[in-house]
Amino acid sequence: MSTPQYTDHHAPSGLATRGTVLFVPGRGETRATYERFGRRLAVDAYRVRVVDAPDLDAEDLPAALARFGAALAEAAEGTAPDGAEGFVRPLVLAGADTGALAIAALLGRPEAAGDARPDAVVLAGLPGRSEARPGAGTWDGELDVRTSCPTHRARLTDDSLFRRGALDGPVPEALLTAAYEGEVAVPALLLTGDADPLADREPLDRAVKAWPQTRLAAVRGGHHDVLNDLQHRSVAAEVVTFLEALRNDLVPAIAVGASAW
Repeated sequence: MSTPQYTDHHAPSGLATRGTVLFVPGRGETRATYERFGRRLAVDAYRVRVVDAPDLDAEDLPAALARFGAALAEAAEGTAPDGAEGFVRPLVLAGADTGALAIAALLGRPEAAGDARPDAVVLAGLPGRSEARPGAGTWDGELDVRTSCPTHRARLTDDSLFRRGALDGPVPEALLTAAYEGEVAVPALLLTGDADPLADREPLDRAVKAWPQTRLAAVRGGHHDVLNDLQHRSVAAEVVTFLEALRNDLVPAIAVGASAW
């Protein structure tokens, strides 16, 4: 078996690690897709490890999820600072597109999550069942669906390992069902772009009502790659705010007492 490969982003030297984030990319994406996002969280003293996008066999999803959970548990090990064993909690699983679906499906089957069971999740750009594929068939069309950020568009274009056209086909129904009809019983931050043609607000709204500790944040003008769109600074700040609140029993450090805007 080949040695798993990860991309790591470390907390600045001299700062105590505040938690561990395992990030799972989505369709077509590589670990390099989330270099900017990983660096930004790491600056705030979170240990970030980006894994490869999962290959989930829809024909035997339970077995695929068990393998996925085992791979995440393995990825979490060895992330503690100074060569210590294990990892620093809170442990947060984060993902985009089908990576986010895979995390939601995994947590809907606690027995599959095993040692990878997290303290919270961040799920970005969850796709829906829509058969519409705007821009399918052309690279410019796919970029328009993904992002309007010129820096991110250039990064995707220049990444020779990025798999173009991955958004063209429908998401396996078994994965969608497992993700949206299971229960994510840990605190969850859902991020969706209100200009994402692949999103479906109906199952997202149902998830917010069904999952016990869930917050849905809609990004104005955000496209499918909501973590890497023009609003990426504000989105990263929302994620850090969630991580900080998680360390304080979901009580935000700042409450607005009054505002004129």
